[in-house]
Amino acid sequence: MSAIEHLPEFEQPVDNGLLRFLTCGSVDDGKSTLIGRLLYDTKAILADTLRAIEKTSTKRGLAATDLSLLTDGLQAEREQGITIDVAYRYFTTGRRKYIIADAPGHEQYTRNMVTAASTANLAIILIDARRGVLPQTRRHSKLVHMLGIPHIVVAINKMDLVDYDERTYRLIEAQYLHFAARAGIDDIRFVPISAVNGDMVVDRGEDLGWYDGPTLLEILERAPAAHSEQAEAFRFPVQYVCRPQQSTDPQLHDYRGYMGRVESGEVNVGDEIAVLPAGRTTRVRAIHLGGRELMRAVAEQSVTLLLEDEIDISRGDLIASPSRPPDIVTTLRADLCWFAEAPLDPRRTYLIRHATRTVKARLAAIHHRFDIHTLDRQEAAQLAANDIAEVSFKLAQPLPVDAYAKNRTTGAFIVIDEASNNTVGAGMVV
Repeated sequence: MSAIEHLPEFEQPVDNGLLRFLTCGSVDDGKSTLIGRLLYDTKAILADTLRAIEKTSTKRGLAATDLSLLTDGLQAEREQGITIDVAYRYFTTGRRKYIIADAPGHEQYTRNMVTAASTANLAIILIDARRGVLPQTRRHSKLVHMLGIPHIVVAINKMDLVDYDERTYRLIEAQYLHFAARAGIDDIRFVPISAVNGDMVVDRGEDLGWYDGPTLLEILERAPAAHSEQAEAFRFPVQYVCRPQQSTDPQLHDYRGYMGRVESGEVNVGDEIAVLPAGRTTRVRAIHLGGRELMRAVAEQSVTLLLEDEIDISRGDLIASPSRPPDIVTTLRADLCWFAEAPLDPRRTYLIRHATRTVKARLAAIHHRFDIHTLDRQEAAQLAANDIAEVSFKLAQPLPVDAYAKNRTTGAFIVIDEASNNTVGAGMVV
């Protein structure tokens, strides 16, 4: 018996799994400073990194270390004091591991925020206590909800600049709840913080005695991990067909493996699977991972599947559970966030990239556009940059899709400009 098994129950190490989360909200709400505070107070900063940002802070004439420099890594960001690109940081506590995405607050970088949100399981919406709920706060909240992030924490920041006033906090809480009710957002936690001083981030501090809820880190520690809240159907987009033709090993002469990542659910050796969109079925003969054979593969594992029958399978096909299959569609209806300065053009052909498959598509209809200020649905003839709308695309080839609410991989896609190869939109299947 190992020494760890002799520990009393309260000393047993706890692992709540990996949590991916992002910080978002309006510009200058303190997102980068908050992440810096989390890293600093959880002792996740290397000594040389800390010395470097202390030196930069001194050069700027600051009395205290500017923790936002930990995430504002681009030179342009440091010069302007804003976040432009998505900054990812990793840290760990005694209870779980974290990957943080710091999303830009500026409206023109909304596409970067959508990128950050696409893999997150929790979102921290920051609000400046002096300014309350702003249009970009509402836009990011609506996007977070559309992107299927199941848990939202509203962190009302800069409480030190309003003298830690409880009434100000309660007014903003009521303001956001009014907006959230109209937007259909229901899983929300609120916490007052001062990222600069560290109040209610990791430690409670001494100035928010009227707040008796958990700190921000305590909320993060208890949040459910991805793939843990519901039984998901098996989905495996094929990335590559492995045929080691050059191998001298006779056992590999007829080897045909299908490589990819289990995006949801699980698969066992012997399970029946369907290859989509063709619809052929067979069974899993073996599962390989790094030279090892597995009996089972689960969500987020990158593996090679070997099948019992020879079926025509190529990159872009989807291997899925035949008992819980996705829909095969040639008309794709979705919520769309448009990124490009050039408006969405119904006369043009676009590329839609869905998992590992790319098909040509044309806009069939704009059903309505969301007014981010009122959340009303409005008629629209075209979409401009940062518009959010419900649209339909006519596809040149069928796609196997799920509703985004059921599966965030097979329910999501990006729209690509065929001429420039730029990503011009991101969609969520309704």
